[in-house]
Order: sequence, then structure tokens, then C-alpha cells
Amino acid sequence: MPDSPPNRSASVEPLNPASAALSAAEPALSPAGLVRIEAAALEQLATRLEGAQRSHFDSLAATMVTAVQAGHRIVLTGVGKSGLIARKIAATLLSTGTPAAFLHPTEALHGDLGLCAAGDILLALSYSGASEELLRLLPVLPKLGVTLACFTGCLTSQLAAASQHVLDISVEREACAHQLAPTASTTAMLALGDALAIDVSLRLDFQPQHFAELHPGGALGRRLTPVRALMHTGDALPSVLPTATLPEIIHEISARRLGVTTVQLKGKLVGLLSDGDLRRLFEREGPEAFHRTAAEICNPEPRTIAPEPFASEALDLMEQHKITALIVTADGTRDTTVLGILHLHDILS
Repeated sequence: MPDSPPNRSASVEPLNPASAALSAAEPALSPAGLVRIEAAALEQLATRLEGAQRSHFDSLAATMVTAVQAGHRIVLTGVGKSGLIARKIAATLLSTGTPAAFLHPTEALHGDLGLCAAGDILLALSYSGASEELLRLLPVLPKLGVTLACFTGCLTSQLAAASQHVLDISVEREACAHQLAPTASTTAMLALGDALAIDVSLRLDFQPQHFAELHPGGALGRRLTPVRALMHTGDALPSVLPTATLPEIIHEISARRLGVTTVQLKGKLVGLLSDGDLRRLFEREGPEAFHRTAAEICNPEPRTIAPEPFASEALDLMEQHKITALIVTADGTRDTTVLGILHLHDILS
């Protein structure tokens, strides 16, 4: 028999003696201290955005909106760690309704610059503003009619000088003992990119339903799907008549596999029965339960919802009332036609 895997929570590797000594000598280099360095970088960024940098931020956001509304897109580029952050910002722009793409600067020098078209915006990320691969692109961009913007920590750099829009992501120090690894600076880049993406999406009036359309396979997108698209209808909708006997009720609940059945008469809702209701009935009445009909034992006031709300609203109702299913009716009340039923698993699966 193979050995059981170690209990990782109980077998944490001890700190390297040199690391422990360094943390003890400079508390800022402890795990919490390193996180605080990055948090301080974000606080400094926020302060700049509340001050002089706000107008530069607004100007870039407005330019991006104008470009998108004219059918153009935002192209992100960067080298190394900055390139990874650029990829993430491009993905965030895309998922919030702004056409975007990532362009590797080295590949751009070998033909991929064709990704950029007149009217597009190239947003370059470089803390030093001196990345050779980026600087080699600068002479070409005006010929293509591309607007250059940048995030940089050096406002006097060649990249900043060539850019129409410059946003400052300078930090006092990196969360690194030797000030070599991009840490606080890339965190500031990412936060600024997220802020820009969300600000642009608000200006473009990006709505939750648009998010759902762009995330059809994700859990978030599913929660932003209308109830109508997820509910069980037709033959998949469990339903019995008010006169149904207990065996008929049990068969319907088992056959439809939702753990509940509606009780309807000519399309109008009479009530709801769950497998839990049946268990409690047997506990109370024993064999006498077999003499009862659906109308006698159902819940006459089940929770209902209209077909138009998002599934997230249905989920909130289910959690609030500790239930696993909602009956969907034409206007969301119990007095109109039953259209379907929505189960908790339909939202969470």
C-alpha cells in the first residue's frame, strides 16, 4: 500500500536560517511586512489618482472610449513580468466589454505589429520606460496612426516622452530584499489596469447581461443568466394534479429528479411538494399518509419568481428562505400561469 500523503498543514517547511535572520533583522521583510510594502504601493497609487494623476487617468479613459466607439481596440504590450500583467489587463478589458489584445513586443518587430491598425491605442507597460524591445517600436507607431499610452515608473524615460498618455506607477520600494524582483511595481500596474478597465466599462455602459454573454461557460456568467434560460419546462417540469395520490407524487418526484413537484390545476399553481415534505408526512402519520392527496399535503404558498430576473436573484431568494427550488410564473406571483421550475443545482452547476 502506498504511503499516505503528508499532512501539509502539519508539516510546514521551517524557514531557511538565512531567511529567518533577515526577517528578524528587518521586520519589513517578514511575510506580513512584504505584503505591507505592496499595500503601501497601492495606497500611494490611490493618492496620486485622487490628485494630479486623476486628469491623466480620465484623459486616457476618455480616449479609449472614443476609440472603442469608433470600432478600434486597445492593444497591450510589455516585456517580462510587465508583459504578464499586460496580458491580464487585456483579458480584463475583454471580459468587461472593451475590445483588447496582447502584443508581444519582440513578435511585433517581426510582423505581428500588423495587429495594430490606425485608430487603435497601444498601451505599453514598462517600469523603467527603457525596455529595448518597446523602444524599437516607437518610430513605427506614428506611421500606423496608433496612439501610444504607457504605465511607467519613470516619467522622464524615452517611453514616457513618446507617449500621448502617461500614468505613473512608481513605487518607493519593491517587496524584495535586493530591490530586484518586480513585486510592488507589478502589483501597482495590475491595480491601475483593473481600475482603467472598470472605469472604461462604466463609461461604455457595460451591463451585467453583457458580462453573462461574454462568460457563457463560467459560474459568474451562469449567475447572470436569466431565469428563463435555466428553468425546467415542458416534460421536464414535475407536476401532479391536486387529486394525485402519494404513490403518484413519489413517482413524479423520482422521475423528474429535482426533489420536488408542483401541484397544478389547468396551468394554475396549487402548491409545491418536496421529498422532505413527504418524509415529514410519513414521520407524522405513518401508513395513514397513503390516504392523503396532493392538495391536502402540499405547501400552498411556495416561493415564486418571474422568468426575467438573473439567476443570481433567484439564488439570493433560495439562500434567504433556505429552499432548493423556485417556481417560475408569468409575473412572479402565485396567481398566474406556471412556466417552469428552477433548481439550485441549475445555477451552481
